[in-house]
Amino acid sequence: MTDVTTNIPPDSTKDSLSANRILLALVGVALLVNYVETMVIPGIPTIQSHFATTSTISSWITSAYLIVGAAVSPLFGKLGDSYGKKRMFLISLVFYMAGVGIAGFSPSIYFLLFARGLQGIGFAIIPLSLAIVSESFPKEKISTAQGIISGTFAIGAAAGLIIGSYVVEDLGWQYAFHTALVLSLVLFAVVAKVLQRDRPGIKQKIDYLGASILMAGVILVLVYITEGPSLGWLSFQELLLLIPGLALTFYFFVFERNRTNPLIHLGLLRIRNVFVANMIGLVSAIVMFLLFFAVVYYTQLPISVGLGLSVIASGISMAPSTLGMMAVGPSIGRFIPRYGPKPALLIGSGVLIAGLFLFLLNRATRIDVVVDMVVALAGIVCIIVPIVNMVAISVPRENIAVGLGMNTLLRNIGGAIGPVVATSVMSSYTSQYVVNGFAVPGKFFPNATAFNINFEIGIALTIVVIALSLATKNYTFRKS
Repeated sequence: MTDVTTNIPPDSTKDSLSANRILLALVGVALLVNYVETMVIPGIPTIQSHFATTSTISSWITSAYLIVGAAVSPLFGKLGDSYGKKRMFLISLVFYMAGVGIAGFSPSIYFLLFARGLQGIGFAIIPLSLAIVSESFPKEKISTAQGIISGTFAIGAAAGLIIGSYVVEDLGWQYAFHTALVLSLVLFAVVAKVLQRDRPGIKQKIDYLGASILMAGVILVLVYITEGPSLGWLSFQELLLLIPGLALTFYFFVFERNRTNPLIHLGLLRIRNVFVANMIGLVSAIVMFLLFFAVVYYTQLPISVGLGLSVIASGISMAPSTLGMMAVGPSIGRFIPRYGPKPALLIGSGVLIAGLFLFLLNRATRIDVVVDMVVALAGIVCIIVPIVNMVAISVPRENIAVGLGMNTLLRNIGGAIGPVVATSVMSSYTSQYVVNGFAVPGKFFPNATAFNINFEIGIALTIVVIALSLATKNYTFRKS
């Protein structure tokens, strides 16, 4: 293992108290975002029933947010490098508040999807937070600070799964968004006061056309996956979605290579650890959101096909796993400076595979699901923290926000693919609902095969993560 040299200023130039205040403010915003996004997950079956829509369309409640977030993260990263990270952070938070504000008043599922897309613009908060942390802390403390922010996924998720479940069941899903709006207004005032004044950056042209090409391509491919079970994977209508979608996605990378100021700096992908971190981010995000959706539907489906839990019971069953992530996040952040990201990635992948195998072997009771999720999500957080640190450490200082935005883009694309894959598999493998030995006419639910296939897909993709992790160039930080 070797030391690495970065362009991050030494500890002596930092005001520790100011840095800790900044971290605390950013943690508050990250908690809010992760609360809202996790609150949505156990509420999706309720929202589906409220609007009398299908599970595949409902999966877009998450995917719409993530797809827009995927496109804007590198965009806002570049804007942050050019015009100031604080300014773009606050603008991003305004979009998020607007989306949250109107979501609770949605008259239709499609209006809700629009509101979720608006919230997606606010997802740039996360990579901008990580970039601000990278500039506020010395190199040996960056991974710990990033681990704390990444760990907010767990705390926010626990709040979303527990508090959000009660709100959804007792007050209605609309009030989950209403309460989030109030909290976001308070946090906006706090962040505006605490974040340091922006340093002037180099002004660059912004590649809005590239962002549009990428978003169009990804949306077409995801609609293809969504409609596959009903239209037929090789039907004419499906191919009209798949072929242009793949063509636009491929063309995006050709288009970016010839741009003076591209949305994604493909040159950064020539840095080995940046390339590895981005590929792992894409694949692991598919696994994470596929797992979330499969487990949420499994726990809430009627007994004989699922566990028959209420929204509250389903949320509480998933909460212990997020608390485990809260403990593991900072711990893995302290592990990386000493041992490097490569061992952390391999350990995390092994733990995730163990959790997915547990779902295949034993998920008959609520306690089984709790244990399985604790193991699986502990593995997930051991993957997320190293890849964020790899990007922040490997890219030039002036490209930190762009680099983290690109990583977030690919993780969001993976996160958008996961729910669509999970619901498509569940739509493809169904059985008629049987009560007391009698089939209920017109009622079909995903069967055991559907869930097994989802978990097997997760295992296969995690093996890909292991293969990618072996290519990591390891590094450590020696104390001076």
